[in-house]
Amino acid sequence: MSEKSSSSGSDEDIDPESGQPLEFGGVLSKWTNYIHGWQDRWVVLKNNTLSYYKSEDEREYGCRGSLCLSKAVITPHEFDECRFDISVNDSVWYLRAEDPEHRQRWIESIELHRAESGYGSESSLRRHGSMLSLTSAATESSMSKGYRLREKLAEMETFRDILCRQVDTLQKYFDSCADVVSKDEFQRDGEEDEDEFLTPTRPDGENNNGSKEKLFSSANPKGINGIDFKGEAITFKATTAGILSTLSHCIELMVKREDSWQKRLDRELEKRRRVEDAYKSAMNELKKKSHYGGPDYEEGPNSLINEDEFYDAVEAELDRQDKIEEQCHSEKVRKPYLSPVPPGDAFSVIGTHRFANKVEEMVQNHMTYSLQDVGGDANWQLVIEEGDMKVYRREVEENGIVLDPLKATHAVKGVTGHEVCHYFWDTDFRMDWESTIENFNVVETLSDNAIIVYQTHKRVWPASQRDVLYLSAIRKVHATNENDPDTWLVCNFSVEHDKALPTNRCVRAKINVAMICQTLVSPPEGDREISRDNILCKITYVANVNPGGWAPASVLRAVAKREYPKFLKRFTTYVQEKTAGKPILF
Repeated sequence: MSEKSSSSGSDEDIDPESGQPLEFGGVLSKWTNYIHGWQDRWVVLKNNTLSYYKSEDEREYGCRGSLCLSKAVITPHEFDECRFDISVNDSVWYLRAEDPEHRQRWIESIELHRAESGYGSESSLRRHGSMLSLTSAATESSMSKGYRLREKLAEMETFRDILCRQVDTLQKYFDSCADVVSKDEFQRDGEEDEDEFLTPTRPDGENNNGSKEKLFSSANPKGINGIDFKGEAITFKATTAGILSTLSHCIELMVKREDSWQKRLDRELEKRRRVEDAYKSAMNELKKKSHYGGPDYEEGPNSLINEDEFYDAVEAELDRQDKIEEQCHSEKVRKPYLSPVPPGDAFSVIGTHRFANKVEEMVQNHMTYSLQDVGGDANWQLVIEEGDMKVYRREVEENGIVLDPLKATHAVKGVTGHEVCHYFWDTDFRMDWESTIENFNVVETLSDNAIIVYQTHKRVWPASQRDVLYLSAIRKVHATNENDPDTWLVCNFSVEHDKALPTNRCVRAKINVAMICQTLVSPPEGDREISRDNILCKITYVANVNPGGWAPASVLRAVAKREYPKFLKRFTTYVQEKTAGKPILF
C-alpha cells in the first residue's frame, strides 16, 4: 500500500502554513458484498472526510462514497490484525490494510484529523473545563435516578467547608499558643538568672510571683482570642467522623451501582451474542437456499442490495468481462472481409421498404439536431475530455428511470467516414469490436442499407439481462455546399417485429443511436497521392437509451460514464487497425 504522507501523528503530517493535517491516501481493501468480497480501492483522508475511489487514476471522475469522521467510530478488528471498521450511524465501512503497521498508520491518521477538527481529542475535553467537571457531569448523568448518592456528595461538600474553617481556626490557636509559650520561656529564663543572686529559693509552685499560673494560662479553654479549644476539638472529631461515615456510605452505594450495571452489561452481552449467533445461522441457511441471489437481491426498487454494493457488483462484473474480452482479442485471429463493399452512392438511396419513411425521418432529425453545437440552452454537461474525445451528457429521468441523452465528439486520423460507418453497421464485424453482446441475429433484411437486428447483451449481476430489437440503416448524405464534406451516418432505433417479441427472460431496452462521420482531407505535398496521413474523420456519436426496468440512477450514470468513452476508443482503434495498409474507401 502506498501513502502520500509518511508517519501519522508526526509533525511531518501537519501543513506548516495552515496547521491542518495533510492529505493521506493509499490502497485499502473494502468489503463490497457477499458475492465479490474484498476489492482494492483508493482511499483518501482529507479535511476530516474519508473518501474512496476505484483506483487512484479515477479520482478525477469523483469519489464513489465518503464518510464524515466527526461522529465516526473506528474499531480495530478483534482477531484480524489488518482489518478495521468505521461506522457512522447505520453506515459501516469494512476495511483491510496490507499489514498491521499500515492499519495502525491509518487509524492514527484518522484520529489526527479528528483531533485537529475538534472531535474525540484531549483539546475537545479541555474546552469543557476540568476533568473534574466532566467526571461530575458524567456522574450526575449516569446517576440521574440515584438521588441518595447525590445527597451524600452534597454532604461531603458541606463537611469539607466546615473542616476547612475548623482547620484554619485550630491553626490560629496553635500559632497563638506557640507565641505565648515562647514569650513565657524567655521571661522565665531572665528571672531565674536574676534570682540566683538576689532572691532566695521559695517552695515549689510559688517562685516568680506565680509564673506557673502564667505558663498554664494558655491552657484555659478561652485563654487566647476567646477560642473554645475544647468545643473546636469536639466539632473537629464529629466532622471527621461524619466524613468517614459519608465516604463509607458513598462507597457502598457505588459498589451496589457497579454491581447493578455489571449485571445489566452481562445481560446485554448475552443478548448480543444470541443475536449474532442467530444472524450467522440465518445467513448460513439463506445461502443454502436456491433463492439466495434471486429477485430480492437483484435489480429492482426493493432490492436488498444498497447502491454502493450494487455499483461495486456491476463494476466488478464489467471488469471481469473486460479481462475476458482482452484475452479473447489477443488469442483470436480476425477473419478478412471477403464480400465486396458497395460504392458510396449505393447508400444514398432510401429504399422502398415499409420503414423507409421512418428511416428518412430519423436521418433528417440526426442531421438537424445531433450535429448542433453543445452550447446554448441545450444544458449539455462535459463529463469526460481525453485528447480529441469529449463526452457530454444531459441528466433526464422519467418515472425514476434514467434517460440521459449522451453526445460524444472525436477525431480519428487515417480513416474515412465511410470506413467508420461501414464497420459500425456491417454485422460481419459486430462481434469483433462489440464486447457487451452475448449473441445477435438479423431478423429481417429490408434493403442493401437497412436491416432489423435482435441482440441480447451480457448480463451484469445484479442487474437484469437486457435485449434490444432495432432497425439499423447506413446512409450517405451529400453536402449542399461544395466546400463542405459529405456525411456518412448509421442510425439504430428501436422497432417492433413479430419474430422478436419481448420475453420474461430479458428486459427490453429502447435505443436511438447515431454514428455521424465527416471526412476532412488535407492536400498532400507536391504531386503525391492522398495517403491516410492526409485524412481525418470527425465523429459525432449520439445515444438516447431507455434501459427499461429499474436500477439505481447513480449506478446507471456511473456505468455510462465509464463504458461510452471506452467503447468509442475501442471501436475507432479497431477501424484504424482494419484499414491500415488498405486502399482508402471514400
